[in-house]
Amino acid sequence: MSAQQWQEQFATRIRDPEQGVQPSWIQPERMAIYEALFFNNVDSFVSNGFPVLRSLFAEARWLCLIRAFMRDHRCTTPYFSKLGEEFIAWLKTAYRAEDGDPTFLVELAHYEWVELALTLAESTTGEQLPAGTLHWSPLALPLAYHWPVQHLGAEYRPESPPEQPTCLLVWRDTEEQVRFMQLTPFTYHLACRLREASEQGPVPRLAGLLSELAKQSDLNADEAYFQHVHSLLETWLRQDILLGTLPLE
Repeated sequence: MSAQQWQEQFATRIRDPEQGVQPSWIQPERMAIYEALFFNNVDSFVSNGFPVLRSLFAEARWLCLIRAFMRDHRCTTPYFSKLGEEFIAWLKTAYRAEDGDPTFLVELAHYEWVELALTLAESTTGEQLPAGTLHWSPLALPLAYHWPVQHLGAEYRPESPPEQPTCLLVWRDTEEQVRFMQLTPFTYHLACRLREASEQGPVPRLAGLLSELAKQSDLNADEAYFQHVHSLLETWLRQDILLGTLPLE
């Protein structure tokens, strides 16, 4: 047996001790230690990364989920800090629901993962921006869910989503704190448009962008509308959601 075959046999046994072949070159007692170490490390990381999700499952069912994740998913990154993303990818593609599993599982997992993702994200917000230049922070994410993810938990497990989506803004400020804010549908679309525009550089034609958004939202683009939006943008600037200064138009 080649070294690669030894590694594959070892990895298969780690992922699935019930089906994997016991390597002949390792004592069963020592192999059992490896199996427990790998499983407990993955379980600990996923449980700590998704505490609300973990609270929704009985112990036996949760351990079955962790085993299925280890057995069936092939990670695309060697970084342990990316394990949360890999778990969500498995939930989306290979997870098999059983009676009693929450139907909002994927959205809740994503909501819990976002905080860690922003905590670990590299900051590129320290550069000085020219006056009158407006950028959307790369550390601010407008999110929309079918379920009210910020309220889900062991005490609140709705069987069907509400008619209106839940719109949220999650960002990391200059104090390195991850913060959450609920958005109206209009402010969510505004955030998405600003983020999309910033991907091409400084936000251009702010008045034009706001006028177009008012039309799409069936709002009257009058003076009160522009005053309200400008006040909101100034608040987002103070909260480090937007960077720079409002352009003079």
